[in-house]
Amino acid sequence: MKIRAIFYLLIVGLMLPVSGIGAGFHIREQGAKAMGMANAFVAQADDPSAVFYNPAGIAFQEGTAISLGVTVINVPETEFKGTTRLGDRAPGLGVEQQVDTKARDDIFFPPNFYITYSKADSPWAFGIGVGSLFPLAKRWDTTSPFRDEIKEIAIKPININPTIAYRFDSLNLAVAVGVDYTYADVWLEKSAGIDAYAIGQAPMPGVTAIQLGQLEMDADGYGWGYNAGLLWKPSERLSIGVAYRSEIKIDFKGDADYLITTAGQGVYAQQAGYADMVYSTGAKTKITLPDTWSFGVALKPTERLTVEFDADRFGWSSYSSLDIYFDENTILADSLNRKNWNDVWAYRVGLQFAATENLDLRLGYARDNNPIPNSTIGPELPDSDRNNYTFGFGYKGERAVFDFAYMWVDFDDRNVDNEIQTGTYKSDAYLFAANLTYFF
Repeated sequence: MKIRAIFYLLIVGLMLPVSGIGAGFHIREQGAKAMGMANAFVAQADDPSAVFYNPAGIAFQEGTAISLGVTVINVPETEFKGTTRLGDRAPGLGVEQQVDTKARDDIFFPPNFYITYSKADSPWAFGIGVGSLFPLAKRWDTTSPFRDEIKEIAIKPININPTIAYRFDSLNLAVAVGVDYTYADVWLEKSAGIDAYAIGQAPMPGVTAIQLGQLEMDADGYGWGYNAGLLWKPSERLSIGVAYRSEIKIDFKGDADYLITTAGQGVYAQQAGYADMVYSTGAKTKITLPDTWSFGVALKPTERLTVEFDADRFGWSSYSSLDIYFDENTILADSLNRKNWNDVWAYRVGLQFAATENLDLRLGYARDNNPIPNSTIGPELPDSDRNNYTFGFGYKGERAVFDFAYMWVDFDDRNVDNEIQTGTYKSDAYLFAANLTYFF
């Protein structure tokens, strides 16, 4: 009953949207121990979160372990200053308005859950992890000029990852393979504006667009992928790790409701003979989540100190567009949105110091590069390169370990100049993480 209750809590927590903290909308924070070292953990992989960071690591762990954790994420209160051609300015007219606006901030609590098992006299090991790897959320006020581009977007995924590992004792080497199943729900809300002059409406002073309605789209889908890992320990003071996760293609299908304003009713009655206040139709889209490569080297200069250097490559070129197709186009036209994201790298360094037999202290730094080109960046994810600063600790008891970590994400100011806006986005974020791991 306790395991079932834990699983239900996990599902509820994982369905909460969170803002992508890693490159694009990837979340690398899947365990408090690793997060305390800026997620430089591929070559250590010595707790149950190895199922995510490098599954080969579970082959060097003995017995049964269950780890339950949570990451408290302060979604960035992004601020934009500049000019935009959205909102009260009709697209295509070249009319701009000066803007100083902020996205709404939120706090979310996505959990993670791991179980690992290995007999002391067996080279085989098994594990399963449940987490949220590619979530996204951003909300702008209904009065924001960005409302025609996005009011709210949320991608809420659940990733389930069973894995198996094998250890070659003669080589002190382990390999692992696993399956990735991802289910996700996507929610999109935005307004629709039109050139007031084009439809013969007398606009308000300084206003060239009127609002016709609000689109609300809800869809879900799932996809399959795979992952693999390798961990080699050539000596007691050196370990080398490599991990890979494949692309996952998700086809979303759902419904779109278009809530038509009074002004919109007049326009659509004249243009399409449609006079109802709500227009509903089916909708679909698809996303290809990127593959990831992770490389790590961990060194022990002294018995108490561990230093790890990692590099992660994210194949975000898989995210070339986000196209929304409607089953019926009487009112809503298909929305074709190019993205053309780039492949990027992140670089990490983490330190762990065994202060006592029971207490480990941790520090970390990461430089995380963003994949979004200037031509397609928008208010749904105003990403930028960032510096991640972390610290944490782990306290070990006889059968349990408690890990805690803190991360400050310092985003570089993102200067942008494209067809949507010209100006600067500013963001930062704060994360706390805790895991309780129990050994049987």
